[in-house]
Amino acid sequence: MRSPLTTLCYVEQDDKYLMLHRVSKKNDVNKDKWIGIGGHFEEGESPEECLLREAKEETGLTLTSFRFRGIVTFVAEGWTPEYMCLYTADGFEGEMIPCNEGCLEWVPKSEVTKLNLWEGDKIFLKLLAEEAPFFSMKLVYQGDILKYAAVDGKALELFDVCDEHGVPTGRVTERSVAHASGIMHRTAHIWVVRESADGGWELLLQRRSADKASFPLCYDTSAAGHVSAGDDYEESAYRELQEELGITARPGELEYVGLYDSGDIEASFHGKPFHDREISAVYVYRKDVDETRLCLQKEEVDSVRWMKYEECCAIAKQNDSRFCIHPRELELLGRCLGAHTENGIVCS
Repeated sequence: MRSPLTTLCYVEQDDKYLMLHRVSKKNDVNKDKWIGIGGHFEEGESPEECLLREAKEETGLTLTSFRFRGIVTFVAEGWTPEYMCLYTADGFEGEMIPCNEGCLEWVPKSEVTKLNLWEGDKIFLKLLAEEAPFFSMKLVYQGDILKYAAVDGKALELFDVCDEHGVPTGRVTERSVAHASGIMHRTAHIWVVRESADGGWELLLQRRSADKASFPLCYDTSAAGHVSAGDDYEESAYRELQEELGITARPGELEYVGLYDSGDIEASFHGKPFHDREISAVYVYRKDVDETRLCLQKEEVDSVRWMKYEECCAIAKQNDSRFCIHPRELELLGRCLGAHTENGIVCS
C-alpha cells in the first residue's frame, strides 16, 4: 500500500497556536490528541495546494502567509506509514467556522505542551519555536509510546518518564523535551573512590566538557549518564563508567548506594533555558584508579582529578560555581563510606 502524503500546519496569532482537538472522527489515529490543522493530499495536489484547501475546509480561513518547515515520517503500529509536510502560518483572512473533525481552540504557545499531544509533536514544536532550519524527522510509535525519533538522520535520546521513586510510568519523552519542561527522568551516578594515606577517602571528579549542554567545565561525579528508555539503572551505570572513563567494571564491582532526587534545577546554558528533574541511582566503585591511564570520552569529559572527600564536601556546601555536586548526594555517599555527618552536611 502506498504511504499517504499529508500536511500539518500550526496557524499562529498573538503568540498562540490554533489547535484542533481530534474528538469527532471514528477510527482516527489522532483520536483525543491535540494537533494542528491539515489532511491528506488529493490526486495531483502540491503540498501548498493541499495545505490551503485543508485550512479552508477545516477552519474557514484562507492562509495568506505560511512557511514549509520540515518533513515528518510518521510510523505507528497498525497504521500505514505517513509522510507529513509540516508548516507554520502567520497570516490569514476570513472568519473561523466549526470543524467536523474536532474542536478548534487558540492555545498560548507556552501552554501547548501541557495538552494531550503525541510525544514526537513536542520535539518538532520545540524545533519550530527555536526557528530551526528545514528538517527531516522520523517518529516511530508502538501504540501511544514513542519508540524511535530522529532528526536529519540522527537518532535522538529517549527517556522513560519516571515517578518520584525512579519507577517508569509508561510514558517516554525525548531528551531536549525533558530538559526544557522539567520532566522527571532517570540517571545513573558512579563515584570512583580510593582510600587515602590518612585512612580517609578520595573521590575521582570529572570536569565536564566545554561542549556539554549543561554545566560545561564544572566538576561533577566520576561518571554519570541518562538511563535510556527500556534500560535499567545498573546496566546504565556500567556502560557510563566504561564510555566516559574507559573503566570496565566486572559484575558486582559497582556497589549500589541509593536513590538521589536532584530536585528542580532551573538555569540557562549556551543561551537556552534548562529545567531539569532527575532521579539518580548512585553507585560506588572502590578502586585505586590511575587517572593518567584512563581513556576519557572527550565529548563528555575534559579532565579528571582526585579530591579528598572532606574538601569536596566543603566546596559543595559553599555552592562553588565550578562544581555541580550537591551536598545531599555527598551525604548519601558518605553514609556508604562510613563518614560522619554534622547538621545534615557531610564532614570528616
